[in-house]
Amino acid sequence: MAYWLLKSEPDAFAIDDLQHLQQGVWDGVRNYQARNFMREMQPGDSFLFYHSSCQPPGLAGVGRITSSPYPDRTALDPNNPYHDARASEDRLPWVAVDVAFEEKFPRLFSLDQLRELAGLEDLALLRRGNRLSVMPVKPDQWQIMLAAARG
Repeated sequence: MAYWLLKSEPDAFAIDDLQHLQQGVWDGVRNYQARNFMREMQPGDSFLFYHSSCQPPGLAGVGRITSSPYPDRTALDPNNPYHDARASEDRLPWVAVDVAFEEKFPRLFSLDQLRELAGLEDLALLRRGNRLSVMPVKPDQWQIMLAAARG
């Protein structure tokens, strides 16, 4: 099993949305490095749901990957905000995965709080300028963040 951190802007798709739906699709990723990480995802992997581009940003909950990666067809829809004019039926470079809700944290565990935790010095999220929406998390980092966010 692998661990991931997936970012979403809460006004687009929040932990509350996933909790309400219980399952959903993680799509719209349009960065090649993040896409490559998604290609490594397997059913049963866990992820930390991170609210980004909000005040404060932070960890909101936990989800589970429930499918292998598959083509993200939102790239073909000109009415979708994630449309990619370069994509075609023959060349569909983006992927999506199905996800399920597991847990919402009692309160958002902020980025500032994450920066204070020992053991996360090499966490990609905390590197200056890192804007990836999908990133792997090492098992020890997972345990540190999960314990702290659960309070």
